[in-house]
Amino acid sequence: MAAGSTYTPISTTTLGSTNTSVTFSSFSGYTDLVVVFSVKAATTTMNAGVRFNSDSGANYNSNSLEGNGGSTRAQLFTNATFIRPDSYGYVTTTDFNIKLVNIMNYANSTTYKPVLTRSSNGSVGIDAFVGLWRNTAAITDIEVFARNDTFAVGSTFTLYGIAAA
Repeated sequence: MAAGSTYTPISTTTLGSTNTSVTFSSFSGYTDLVVVFSVKAATTTMNAGVRFNSDSGANYNSNSLEGNGGSTRAQLFTNATFIRPDSYGYVTTTDFNIKLVNIMNYANSTTYKPVLTRSSNGSVGIDAFVGLWRNTAAITDIEVFARNDTFAVGSTFTLYGIAAA
């Protein structure tokens, strides 16, 4: 993220009915992007995932640091089909879970795309992931999806652009 940068809200979606995913596809002119989502699961605990440009191939890596007040762990996920924003900080049906996904240099078409994620759920745990989309294409759409349930009514997803000052 560039020093002296500012967050500009680009788009917000609040679910009026349950849904399995939200996609952002209209953004340009920023240095970096940030997706912030506050989600609750509709029927059971779940985890979220993030994909770029509709790519569901094994082109993502994630490394994690996780904790739940009683234990900690680190995990490595290579050749995955999505970026992981959570593990211990998973989504429950009772509490809205806050997740942040920082996407650096998304418009560059010569390098892989680094991603930092953070997730917290006060009653469950917290996570920090560093990820990589192993593709040099500029990111033109971002999909946030529920991996094993649906997002509940009232879940909110906001995309911010960061422009250098």
